[in-house]
Amino acid sequence: MLLDLSRFRGTEDHLDRTYPPDAFDLKGEEFRLTAPVHLVVDLHKDGRKIRLRGRLQTTLETVCGRCLDPLTVPVDAPFDLMYLPAGESIVQVRGGGNADDDGTEVAEDDLGVSFYKDEVIDLGELMREQFILALPMKPLCRDECAGLCPVCGVNRNRDTCGCRTEWTDPRMDALRRFTDQS
Repeated sequence: MLLDLSRFRGTEDHLDRTYPPDAFDLKGEEFRLTAPVHLVVDLHKDGRKIRLRGRLQTTLETVCGRCLDPLTVPVDAPFDLMYLPAGESIVQVRGGGNADDDGTEVAEDDLGVSFYKDEVIDLGELMREQFILALPMKPLCRDECAGLCPVCGVNRNRDTCGCRTEWTDPRMDALRRFTDQS
C-alpha cells in the first residue's frame, strides 16, 4: 500500500483502489474492518509538496462503550492532506525564515501536513488514521443503551437483575445512625 511518487511524472494523477479487509494489520486496535476499503485519491504535485484529496469508504466494527455488544460504524471520510519530504518544515517550503525560530506560528492550513520519506507515501497509514478519526469517541449501539450492571455484569438491554446499584458513602454511617435514632 505504498505510493511511489517517483512514478508520477505529471503534476496531477488519480487513484481508485479497493483493498480487502485482511490487507490491513490492525492488531491492537479497538476495531476491525468488516468490508473492503475503497480509496479514491486525487494527487497534486507542486515541486516536492504533494497534496492528496480523496475519500475513504468502508465499514468498521467495534464494541458499544456501555454494553460491549458489537457495533458497526459506516465510514465515508473525505480527507485533504499535504505531504512534505521528511526533514523539511512548513516554513522552509513556504520560503519563510528558519524553522527553529521560537516565534514561528502554525497556521490552521498547516495542521493537515504529514511527511514522506524516500519518495514514498504510506497509504496504509493514511487509511489507518482515517479509520481512527471516523470512530466516535464513545461508541454506543443506541442512545438509550442501558449498559452492563456494575454488580453482576448482566447486559441490561436484554435482561434485568435484582442488584442494588445505589452506592452509599461509608463515611456517612455515623450520621445515618444519628438520624435513625431521632
